[in-house]
Amino acid sequence: MNQTARSIALAAFLAGGLALGGCAAQVGPVEVTRFSAPDAPMLGRGVIRVDPASPQDASSLEFRTYAAAVAQELAKVGYRQALPGEAVRDTQVAILSVERQVYQPGRQGSPVSVGVGGATGSYGSGLGLGLGINLAGRPQDQVDTRMHVMIKDRPDGRTIWEGRAAFTVGSKSPVAQTSLGAAKMAEALFKGFPGRSGETILVK
Repeated sequence: MNQTARSIALAAFLAGGLALGGCAAQVGPVEVTRFSAPDAPMLGRGVIRVDPASPQDASSLEFRTYAAAVAQELAKVGYRQALPGEAVRDTQVAILSVERQVYQPGRQGSPVSVGVGGATGSYGSGLGLGLGINLAGRPQDQVDTRMHVMIKDRPDGRTIWEGRAAFTVGSKSPVAQTSLGAAKMAEALFKGFPGRSGETILVK
């Protein structure tokens, strides 16, 4: 097992434990949209790995936490990762990107919603990038998180499934934490996998 795989496995263990501790947190639904290629081969079967959309994100703890949550859900729908020392070629790869942003409701000039084109990640951007000063009486800051996963077939690299998930939660909510939010979003994104292509659903 390489270093990235070990890091994802550790993050999965930590994320799972924290998710159990925060399961009582009340949050809004996750908006999910999925797309499948008409001739998608072997969805939910074979060996898969989770890669970042931006290679520089591979060493990020935030990426590893989201990647671990995605890997757990992929295992639930039938995929598996290569075992340590197993000489097997991945049949598919899941390309993951996540964007998070903090904004204050009702504030003039607040940032527009984040797009999730999937070309690059945004883990380096962090939270609260000069989005204003909290003043007494202002509404609680909101954390907007968007996850984008593309499953590509190998070796041609053709996208055979794509999923997008988004939800917004108060910055003081336990689910605003990366570990808890990652578990919630990944679970919603892969619920009923592969889902009806082109349909947008709300997962509570």
